[in-house]
Amino acid sequence: MKNAEPAIDVSRKFVRLVERRTDGFVEFEFAIGEPELYVEMLLPAAAYESFCQVNAVTFLEPRDPAGDEEAGDWNWNLHQATQQRFR
Repeated sequence: MKNAEPAIDVSRKFVRLVERRTDGFVEFEFAIGEPELYVEMLLPAAAYESFCQVNAVTFLEPRDPAGDEEAGDWNWNLHQATQQRFR
């Protein structure tokens, strides 16, 4: 009997830009198959452009900051942690 769960399409790759920093680095989220499961990455701008091209990514819209605040204290990412102090 085969597993009834759908397979993840590893050919689909996603990037959500978080910030183009003044030091020349680009912060972004990268996902394979499902945009909801991602890793946070940081690359120099030229490497970011190359990374996106080589991986033929689909660009996602920026996150809504209001939605992040509604999620509560346990839903945060590395970018948020480096921009603010904890209570």
